[in-house]
Amino acid sequence: MSDSVVALPVLKSKLRLYCLRLTDKILILGNGDVKRSRAYEEDDTLQGYVIDLQRFERLLKQEVRAGNVEITEKEILTDKTFEV
Repeated sequence: MSDSVVALPVLKSKLRLYCLRLTDKILILGNGDVKRSRAYEEDDTLQGYVIDLQRFERLLKQEVRAGNVEITEKEILTDKTFEV
């Protein structure tokens, strides 16, 4: 899937924190856990966190196309509330 979800590297730990990188200055923090497998797709918990971020990104892009949200380099401009 083509998305902007990334894992923040945590040095000297197996902890993985997933986030959504919209621009170089906008990072939406998601959730994470200890990585026990090679890929997040092999772990139901980690995969769930990534899927939540992917859903939010799709919803956000939909609202941008509809003109309800504007994303600049530093800000997300909207008066909407999102539920994933």
